[in-house]
Amino acid sequence: MALERLDKLLASTGHWSRREVKDLVRQGRVLADGRPAARPEDKFDPERVRLSVDGREVDCAPFVYLMLHKPAGLLSATEDRNQKTVLDLLPEHLRRRGLFPVGRLDKDTEGLLLLTDDGPLGHDLLAPNKHVDKVYYAQVDGTVDASDAEALAQGMVLGDGLACLPAGLEPLGDGSECLVTLREGKYHQVKRMLAARGKPVRYLKRLSMGPIRLDPALGPGEWRPLTQEEVAALRRGQ
Repeated sequence: MALERLDKLLASTGHWSRREVKDLVRQGRVLADGRPAARPEDKFDPERVRLSVDGREVDCAPFVYLMLHKPAGLLSATEDRNQKTVLDLLPEHLRRRGLFPVGRLDKDTEGLLLLTDDGPLGHDLLAPNKHVDKVYYAQVDGTVDASDAEALAQGMVLGDGLACLPAGLEPLGDGSECLVTLREGKYHQVKRMLAARGKPVRYLKRLSMGPIRLDPALGPGEWRPLTQEEVAALRRGQ
């Protein structure tokens, strides 16, 4: 991997500006591979160098990957003048990284939302030709049945002419609950398809996206970094 300047590496974490990094280096507070850093312009391999500031190790990985349990009431956006977004749940140093949601969940929809600053991977996960499966849990008014499952499996054309790819529908319990699997992510798609079948959605939660499943240990509004295994699975598209 290409070498990066020390001040750029540390500033990219969002904790410090490049000017602040220069002051830290001059004060001897930055260690590179266990030795005091000599100059802020010295270059290192971000995937190999071990950096610490004031004795605390600093993660200088080029990209950040987070799993968020999105709560209802927040926008899946990077910023909004009038309403809170999912990025407001993160600490300041992560908000400075330029993270963005991979796809969107409606304001009143809960569940798995991936956040990253890795543009190419985010694009791949959303590209129509990739057909990354997304699984949702829904509660509906009415009862979903085999005819609804067949209609979604055939690919629906909604009242406004929107053609939907074939989707999966698995009734749960008494049929007032179900799992819906999409291979695309059009606007309000789950709600619109089930409403077209006369089964309006009362509650919706995304459970998985591709190989990544929502961690049951995360409550609404909580987040954690993806593991190396999870990131590798996303890259493989499995």
